[in-house]
Amino acid sequence: MAIEQVEKIWMNGKLVDWDDAKVHVLTHALHYGSGVFEGIRAYETHRGAAVFRLTDHTKRMINSAKIYSMDIPYELDELVDATKEVVRVNGLKSCYIRPIVFRGYGQMGLFPLEVPVDVVIAAWPWGAYLGEESLHHGVRVKVSSFQRNNPNSIPPAAKACGQYLNSILAKIEVVAAGYDEAIILNQHGYVADGSGENVFIVKDGTLITPPLWAGALGGITRDSVIKIAADLRYPIEEDNLTRTDLYTADEVFFTGTAAEIVPIHEVDDREVGDPGPVTRKIQEIFFKTVKGEEPMYEKWLELV
Repeated sequence: MAIEQVEKIWMNGKLVDWDDAKVHVLTHALHYGSGVFEGIRAYETHRGAAVFRLTDHTKRMINSAKIYSMDIPYELDELVDATKEVVRVNGLKSCYIRPIVFRGYGQMGLFPLEVPVDVVIAAWPWGAYLGEESLHHGVRVKVSSFQRNNPNSIPPAAKACGQYLNSILAKIEVVAAGYDEAIILNQHGYVADGSGENVFIVKDGTLITPPLWAGALGGITRDSVIKIAADLRYPIEEDNLTRTDLYTADEVFFTGTAAEIVPIHEVDDREVGDPGPVTRKIQEIFFKTVKGEEPMYEKWLELV
């Protein structure tokens, strides 16, 4: 999806013009993928723009950086404030936000600890990642032939730049075959996640999602759905899923900041069916929450 240009980007502690937010071609992260990032959304509410679970996203980015021994030169509250400032200064009512921490320019080579660490936060208007229709009618998915990274090779617990080459391979494969999105299995043949989303199924009224040790990223939207489902008194389990569990599920859906909550109506040419009642109910509560219409979860919204 195309990026819609706005006025300012926060870069290493100051706001710069959009066109001036540049890095050197010998930036370490460009060559080695040595960066971590977040995907965050702000939504328009009756009290103004509000960022969904901003502090939780920022904490996850700090943890991702820690896994890769990257010292972020800003504290948590500074990063949270900078994110709000980017949304505010660009006059955005709702938007997608991309903070990124990466090893910058100065040295080359695979020992990176003396390379300077840069921090950038950008925001722009961005609609539903898999298309507006996907939220209502669902998507067609295919299990990719590419496996999810082994935790002892590239840790899925970090949202790191270079590891998304794995997701890019899966996404290209399935889109070229005529599908909307990929499902990626781990080295043991169990479901890890989508190319950029977590996966849930509903079977006999119980929600099941792969555990983090299966290779799934600890998604913020995933965590939100687990809490919402528990409050709705739906049984929920974290358990390994095979591809055939997807075929025989009553409902299947994706969760993610970019994708939000998207029903899956077909897996490997097997019809799962129309978006079911559990998916719809959770989707309803989620969108009421991010729009500031659900008092139970108002603590998840951080006003700009």
